[in-house]
Amino acid sequence: MNTNNNNINRRNFIRLTGITGAGLVMGLSAKANGIESVENLTSAIESFELSPFVVIEKTGQITIFNSKPEIGQGTFQSIPALIAEELEVSLNKVTIKQTTGEKKYGPGQSAGGSASVRTSYMNLRKVGASAKEMLLKAASQQWNVPVEECYAEEAQIFHKPSGKKLSYGELAEAASKIEVPKSPKLKDPKDFKILGKSVQRPDIPSKVNGTAKFGIDATVPGMVYASIERCAVLGSKLVSFDATAAKKVKGVIAVETCERIHGVYKTEGVAVIAENYWAAVQGRKALVIKWDNQGFENFNSKDYEQRLRAAAKEEGAIDHQQGNFDKAFAEAPTKIEAFYETPMVSHSPIEPMNCLASWKEGNNVEIWTSTQVPGRVISDIAKAHSITQEQVKVNMFFNGGGFGRRLYPDYVHEAVQLSKKISKPVKLIWTREDDTKQGPFRPLTYSALKGGLDANGKANAFQHKVIAPTLDMEKNYDKTKTNGTMTEGISEQKYEIEHMKNVYVHDYVHLPLAAWRAVTSTTLAFSHECFIDEMSVAAKKDPLDFRLSMLTKDSDTKNVLNKLKEVSNWDKKLPAGWGRGVAQYQFFAGLGGFVIEVSK
Repeated sequence: MNTNNNNINRRNFIRLTGITGAGLVMGLSAKANGIESVENLTSAIESFELSPFVVIEKTGQITIFNSKPEIGQGTFQSIPALIAEELEVSLNKVTIKQTTGEKKYGPGQSAGGSASVRTSYMNLRKVGASAKEMLLKAASQQWNVPVEECYAEEAQIFHKPSGKKLSYGELAEAASKIEVPKSPKLKDPKDFKILGKSVQRPDIPSKVNGTAKFGIDATVPGMVYASIERCAVLGSKLVSFDATAAKKVKGVIAVETCERIHGVYKTEGVAVIAENYWAAVQGRKALVIKWDNQGFENFNSKDYEQRLRAAAKEEGAIDHQQGNFDKAFAEAPTKIEAFYETPMVSHSPIEPMNCLASWKEGNNVEIWTSTQVPGRVISDIAKAHSITQEQVKVNMFFNGGGFGRRLYPDYVHEAVQLSKKISKPVKLIWTREDDTKQGPFRPLTYSALKGGLDANGKANAFQHKVIAPTLDMEKNYDKTKTNGTMTEGISEQKYEIEHMKNVYVHDYVHLPLAAWRAVTSTTLAFSHECFIDEMSVAAKKDPLDFRLSMLTKDSDTKNVLNKLKEVSNWDKKLPAGWGRGVAQYQFFAGLGGFVIEVSK
């Protein structure tokens, strides 16, 4: 921005200050291979905002803002590509910057539930199409020609009859003053140049050569390091601690308590803060702590599994029902019953949990971290410390894996508390042992399945009962209500079974829980499809043909299974010692199917 320009009008002032102040905060840049400071993002070149997601400089430089955190799934490219496709600009000519939870970009600035492209596809294409139409209109007005005589290509507007052309940079100011179209025309998919094509991901070079920046790489002058000792018995309470030996470790500067906040799960730990990470860890090892285990020291996996199995006898809450399962199952000539268990597991992303927090004068806090939910970080920290969301600033980085773990900012809470206590920037790093032992974890889930076959081996009764806690860790859950997250996908399957009942049984556990990649479909698809196999064995039928026999109507499931049969040469006899299996599952508006061959 040229601060000496006295002719900046009110509209451009709002746009420019909005961009250089709130919009272009520290973020990821494809061209800089990592982090740019806010100083590097403000310049003497005027920029014009055609939408919160599209900013064009007079030089022609185009910046597209990506609202979905990059956790390895490719949204750093795919989300901007939706805009670039309709804007008619190549990705290699665009600077991509990550939004950091600012309200102007809306509430959907998160990565989880396989939702990024699925929920952004049409909206962001419209963003690009609207910006293009604004540029087309600006050019037609400048040339005084019908807009229908103009077209966009490679960041330029052309006038067909005369061959005139103007760059997006030359048109940006005029275009920014045009009203945003309400119903822009979208391209026909057959004309796509980016979407559905093989294009280079802009983040790959920096990740290969080591220049990409992740949260754990963040540093600021004067920062110190922290490592936290938490009780190995989950759910315990801190009674007392002796930090005498810890404070004797060279480099240790403070020992403080802090609270881990993971939804309703809250525990206290003891943090050792030091000049370097090694000293913090060594000081932590020297702590002497007394815990009250609250009786949880006797909690074990075997007893918990038995408890869930016993809970399968409960009626539970009906998630989906058709026909009369109980009657059909009771009368079925052939009955099959099975229990499936999927264990509690850690997310274990390759980048450990980490956060650098700096509590500043005026109760402002600045945060540098890897997260799937920058907006949630802002709102949660503001609420926890009774400050406004405008007082919380988040700096975003590439995430070294997420898998649902970074949907929860418990590690951010800890770092902020410690920085507030000692009035210094504090960088907290969890060890891998911390993450594995402390969770949060994917819930242990039990599936109790029942199936009935008629005299001809046809499936006519099916029940899938899911026994598990909720991801919100609700102790007093209303057991008359189902839970769509915990029964994810089981009622979306297209098998045509006359009598069907899907049920959820709630069973509380005191442990920290969290969504895990693909949430609960990863657990339920396994049990659901394995049981279909068990039914096919009982019916003495081929497992793929058995599935197709339950799909008389046209559906994606039927099409996928038929395609699998074709491409896998299913009917071709396998050599001795080989086996073959098939499975499919529909969830998140998508469908996956596999044929796997194995040998001894």
